[in-house]
Amino acid sequence: MTKSTRTRATYRCSECGWETAKWVGRCGECQAWGSVAEAAATAPSGRTAPSAVTSPAVPIGQVPVEDSAFRTSGIPELDRVLGGGLVPGAAILLAGEPGVGKSTLLLEVAAQTARMRHRTLYVTGEESASQVRLRADRTQAIHDELYLAAETDLGAVLSHIEEVRPTLLVIDSVQTIGASGVEGVPGGVTQVREVAAALVRMAKTRNITTVLVGHVTKDGSIAGPRVLEHVVDVVLHFEGDRNSRFRMVRAMKNRFGPVDEVGCFDLGADGITAVTDPTGLFVEHHSTQVPGTCVAVTMEGRRPLLAEVQALVTPTASERPRRTTSGIDSSRLSMVLAVLQQHCGIRLHNHDVFVSTVGGAKLVDPASDLAIAVAVAGACFDVAAPTGVVAMGEIGLAGELRRVRDLPQRLGEASRLGFRVAVVPGERGPAKSRTPESWTVDGMRVLDVQDVASALRLLRLTRGD
Repeated sequence: MTKSTRTRATYRCSECGWETAKWVGRCGECQAWGSVAEAAATAPSGRTAPSAVTSPAVPIGQVPVEDSAFRTSGIPELDRVLGGGLVPGAAILLAGEPGVGKSTLLLEVAAQTARMRHRTLYVTGEESASQVRLRADRTQAIHDELYLAAETDLGAVLSHIEEVRPTLLVIDSVQTIGASGVEGVPGGVTQVREVAAALVRMAKTRNITTVLVGHVTKDGSIAGPRVLEHVVDVVLHFEGDRNSRFRMVRAMKNRFGPVDEVGCFDLGADGITAVTDPTGLFVEHHSTQVPGTCVAVTMEGRRPLLAEVQALVTPTASERPRRTTSGIDSSRLSMVLAVLQQHCGIRLHNHDVFVSTVGGAKLVDPASDLAIAVAVAGACFDVAAPTGVVAMGEIGLAGELRRVRDLPQRLGEASRLGFRVAVVPGERGPAKSRTPESWTVDGMRVLDVQDVASALRLLRLTRGD
């Protein structure tokens, strides 16, 4: 009996490429509504015959590693995120919101690479060549080894690569490049998949470091099919508040180094510069004690950062008091307020609570819970915490303080910046006393406490103190 090729109807999401056998109103992968439409698919028949190999298989110990050694990008903060620098043949995806500074950062990387006598090709599909030249004049990124092309056709981009033979290739952006002969418009699922696959193949075969700029959706995720994140070696997110010059590059995937590493940058009128010591941007230096403030020590990758938390508590007659946050997860604040009311006797059900960070910092580390509690308690009782105090610790629903990771690094950074007292979670166990114990690290006094109530009593932030 001969098997015939049958065509069956499948349904594909236009946002992420997810496929299903029947129509649904909501994508099961990216959860987008109304993005699933019918697409014809042909079931494959027969078997794939063996074909010629590109290179013979060899024992893994005989594979040379010299060609894949790290090469600096010329920007130390970016090298930190990448795990050491640029790797020949690596495909890197840099995603971020419009206007955050992706093009400015990559133009600086291209210029630094050209200054090291490595030929660089910068392909722009969103701007004209003259517009990129104006930015290069402003940021001092002019060099003879930096080549610029304005193209939106994949075939033309591949021809430029064949002619220039660069060491570094920058595509700004992958959603603007279209492949002729492939259905769909540039930026669609099919087009992005084909363009990315072709550029990654070129990067691997020619040993070219390739950086692709990607767009993001309104919820902050990378636009296009999820296969785009799978085919590349490194995924970087460029983050920043439009009202601040501070920018952060965060590694979400890295085959050559650690993930969740962070690099800090300052975006100004004359370009982008690395910020090797960003802690001072997130801490306000007060001349006097201010109620409702506390400094937390968070970990961004392997880097400790100090950030100041500010709180304001005001009475309200509303049945539903406001809980407003900036830089802090609102659900985390609600949990901290519930613990303060249940285990510390701080009644906040008839108060509006506003909590914010200084300098646009975003605190996602659970170790900042104790600093939030200290700031709220101080604002509620209009009492300032002692000067030079940092607080760190994750708060449990029972009011206990849980230990945090990388405590020595956090304490060392706080001591370096002049803080003299740190309140941290203590060792738990029946043999430990509930009386706060103290020890010294680099001239800083460290106080161990068991729960959030003990921490507030220690800092004299309870009613009657």
